[in-house]
Amino acid sequence: MFNISHALKLHYGNETDMQALLAIKEKVTQDPHGVIYGHLHQRVTKLHLTSLDLVGTLSPFIGNLTFLTSLKIELNNFHGKIPPQVGGLFRLQHLSLTNNSFPGDISINESRLQVHNNNLNGPILVTLGNLSTIKSLSLSVNNLEGTIPSSLSQLKTLNVLRLGINKLSGIVPAEIFNLSSLEIFTVCYNQLYGTLPSEFGLSLLKLKSLSNASNLVELDAYGSNFTSKVSIDFGGLSDLWWLILASNSIGTGVVDDLSFFNSLSRCRNLKVLDLSDSKFGGNQLFVCIHSGIGNLFNLTELQLQKNDFSGSIPEVVSNLRRLQLVDLSENKFSGSIPPSMSNMTQLYSLHLEKNELIGNIPLSFGDFWYLQDLNLSRNHLSGTIPDGFMSLSSLTNSLNLADNQLLDISNNMLYGKIPSSIGRCVDLESLVLAGNFFEGIIPSSISSLKGLVELDLSRNNLSGQISTSLQLISLKKSVFRNGTAISISGNRKLCGGIPELELPICPNADPGGNDKSRSIKLMIPLLSGLFALVFIMSLVIIIRLRKARGEPSLTSSPVTYETLYRATNGFSSANLIGNGSFSSVYKGVLDPGDCMVAVKVINIDQQGATSKSFMVECEALKNVRHQNLVKIYTTCSTSDFECNSFIALVYEYMPNGSLESWLHSIPRVYASTNEVRILGLVERLSISIDVSCALEYLHNHCHNPIVFCDLKPDNILLNNDMTAHVADFGLTMFFSETMSKYSSIGYAAPGNIYSIGGKASEFGDVYNYGILLLEMFTGKRRLTASLLNDIVDPILLPSNNRERQEAEEEGVLINQDYTSIKQVQECLVSIIQIGVACSVESLRERMDIEDVVKELQLIRDILLASHAIHSSTSGLRFEGSSSRSVTSNWQNFTSFRLP
Repeated sequence: MFNISHALKLHYGNETDMQALLAIKEKVTQDPHGVIYGHLHQRVTKLHLTSLDLVGTLSPFIGNLTFLTSLKIELNNFHGKIPPQVGGLFRLQHLSLTNNSFPGDISINESRLQVHNNNLNGPILVTLGNLSTIKSLSLSVNNLEGTIPSSLSQLKTLNVLRLGINKLSGIVPAEIFNLSSLEIFTVCYNQLYGTLPSEFGLSLLKLKSLSNASNLVELDAYGSNFTSKVSIDFGGLSDLWWLILASNSIGTGVVDDLSFFNSLSRCRNLKVLDLSDSKFGGNQLFVCIHSGIGNLFNLTELQLQKNDFSGSIPEVVSNLRRLQLVDLSENKFSGSIPPSMSNMTQLYSLHLEKNELIGNIPLSFGDFWYLQDLNLSRNHLSGTIPDGFMSLSSLTNSLNLADNQLLDISNNMLYGKIPSSIGRCVDLESLVLAGNFFEGIIPSSISSLKGLVELDLSRNNLSGQISTSLQLISLKKSVFRNGTAISISGNRKLCGGIPELELPICPNADPGGNDKSRSIKLMIPLLSGLFALVFIMSLVIIIRLRKARGEPSLTSSPVTYETLYRATNGFSSANLIGNGSFSSVYKGVLDPGDCMVAVKVINIDQQGATSKSFMVECEALKNVRHQNLVKIYTTCSTSDFECNSFIALVYEYMPNGSLESWLHSIPRVYASTNEVRILGLVERLSISIDVSCALEYLHNHCHNPIVFCDLKPDNILLNNDMTAHVADFGLTMFFSETMSKYSSIGYAAPGNIYSIGGKASEFGDVYNYGILLLEMFTGKRRLTASLLNDIVDPILLPSNNRERQEAEEEGVLINQDYTSIKQVQECLVSIIQIGVACSVESLRERMDIEDVVKELQLIRDILLASHAIHSSTSGLRFEGSSSRSVTSNWQNFTSFRLP
């Protein structure tokens, strides 16, 4: 590839090409590079001048480059008309003129024409229909006017047709929908009207970006002025994930406007649904949602704003737990806000403004941990703001509660203070509480909102002085020092602040104010001394308590090799408590009087880990703290006595060993009492909950999500009171380049991305957890959902609920203490069902780990509440009078002893 001057020096064999290149160079501001010659005839075959900041016009001499097959001049500043000589380049196959400033029209002859994002005006040329070999035609983002010519239907080889963002009007010619080779067709943001033919999907079978177009994944008809109701059968569009029909006139307010939901409900992969501003109305939303939208469990965005929907907000919407954005604003919804909306735990944006909602803001709204943008303005809400709701630290963009009546209607006493907990929303940018009846002072905690750029507290009953802390804070745009960024008008009892706020001067303090001031000045040093004394005493007590408990007196600084060598008796075999694929674990005591610790020595030679990179990883993991994760006290990266590299981690010691030994080395000796025992039912369930809580924390609450990758009984350790702690989190992936795979054999998910050497995913951890759960409650190693029928009576599985009920009625399953045993049995069945739901092969169908935690905790509550788990009960045995018992091979579970 040469610049033009260099090309002229090297390739002077063809005078025509030379003169053409010189003419092109003279029309632009610099000597561009991008000339490519053919090997056979030494003629210019390609001219690629993409993104070179060229300014000028395109020379008509371009037509003399008769061997040209590719001309790309996009992303420059060419202007003027496109030379008609371009149409004479009969060998041209690819032409890209996008992102320039060409006005006028164009006449060319090649297989690909891209002139979007220019200033082309006038109509689309009818003669474009003569380009019989063209495959891609992109005219979007211009100023083209008139109708779409039906002659475009003659382009039988056309794959891509982009006409969006112009000024086209009229209807889409029906003949266009006969282009069977069309894969991408966009006409959005024009002034088109009319209807889509119901049979268009029968001919556009290859369309990807309308119902027999089975490959369709995206349908965007935003702002297309369509006027008839949707008649598409979505049932065959199994891959559809994006559907936008917004800003059209496809609704008439009649009952069957939303009848297409019957087929749309079968699009289980749908993630984005936008029907906003489409003239839907009435109370039909309740009917259509119950007829199918509840099946769209993968939906992440639901936009129904700017319609005329009425009635209550259907609670079934709350079942769509993966929703992240919900906009129901500017409708006529009435009634109260369903508290169940808090089930949408992943929600980050919720808009319910400009409706007719009444009642209180639900207390459960405080559970929206990821909420960033909330607008409830212009409704008829009453009551006070829940304190927990104002503690949402995730609120970063906007909180708008304007034009509601926040008052106590029970006795007409106007009340309500702005909660001081609002200061916890530290990233909030916009806070609008106007047009309410808030009273009291403006809380000084607002000074914590460092990112605040808009504050509107107008038209309330606020009183008192604008505090000094609010005037001095250094906000993003100095809200309290900038009269244009804050609105507090309509609060007649407020005073003070900067002059721009135009508030009255606060009255002087009472005559005794000076005495009070002197008293305060005397109390400040006394209180400071008292606080210092309390702090020192607390520190002494904490140190003594730590020594009494025998906790290691470690700091975060690394320890030496000599210290670890002495603590483990020279890393003797007597202190060895575990061996793994990349480490050995020893127990030891660092200093006299300290408790036992575990020292994990990394086998550097086998794993190829570098000291520097490994220590960086470990330092990050030291800051990951959770009650069900094994603590990393400190690290050691040095050389041993023979000058070999040495890396080790010092962990919290777990006296009751690994879950593996308790599951498959029965009986075990309990560390606290030295008694021989096995794990009871409640203990197994509690351990399961501990592990799920640890995973949920690693996946959802760390600064950067951590994927475990190798969850198995060996990596679950038990402390003195049998609380489970997950070990080695985050380390397995560190050795990914040298380990053959992340998950151990039998625990890796089939087709899972980290089981085949790809990027790690939390879905794999959920699969591992499901296998672990089945192993804990069946006693069978590495049991998969597909093998479950060999271990558990199929009567108990979800697909056989009716058969199980009939068996219970006949007394087949149990014959003693029927009610109590049945309740325990139902809990066991629920646990097995969770294990199956976690270990299914499909990633999308696996249970979310946060749901696992909630379900298992509920099962434990039911189990503990049951009189079957009573202090007088020494054991429970599942037996049956027939040959089919509850399980066919639960050797370890014929009896459940209480912990």
